[in-house]
Amino acid sequence: MSSSKRLDDLIAALQIMPGIGPVSAARIAYALLDYKRPEGLKLSEILKSALNEIALCPECRNYTDQEGQRCAICEDFHRRDRGVLCVVETPQDVDAIENSGIFFGTYYVLHGHLSPLDGVGPSELGLDILASRLSQGKVHELILALSQSVEGDATAQYIAAIARKHGVKVTTVATGVPVGGDIRSTDGSTLALSIENRREFR
Repeated sequence: MSSSKRLDDLIAALQIMPGIGPVSAARIAYALLDYKRPEGLKLSEILKSALNEIALCPECRNYTDQEGQRCAICEDFHRRDRGVLCVVETPQDVDAIENSGIFFGTYYVLHGHLSPLDGVGPSELGLDILASRLSQGKVHELILALSQSVEGDATAQYIAAIARKHGVKVTTVATGVPVGGDIRSTDGSTLALSIENRREFR
């Protein structure tokens, strides 16, 4: 505990971030107060704006700058093949695939995977929106790029059934993503090969 309640509150607040414990939080807090106050104030403004304004794209559920606005990827009608749709678990997965430089289709972000025990079902993953998108007949291939886990496999099977109902070919990334691993933690070159060598999902 410090000599200031506000400082203690700042240190406690910083610990909500992944990987930030008491020692790291205190180091950041003191740095902001000692010689980073202008940058800290700017950070607080950006953080407030991001948390208040950033929303989900109504088409793919990736993050976008404001409510009701499509994201930059969905707005890119010139470079994107709208007939190929890649389903991922998180927005970070989208970033990882984009950074691989191999994929020029569009995405659908689940923000998780099926987990009935945790209260996560099809509606929480927006699978009704996905089904509606597939029913339009514009998508001819759906790529499953989900984590290699029991939950990821169950989610993949559920989505594949929806896609096939609408006559959409279903593929999955090739080996390279480790068992128990996820897309966002896979290095770019391995991820590029996995997408390029994708196989039919069974």
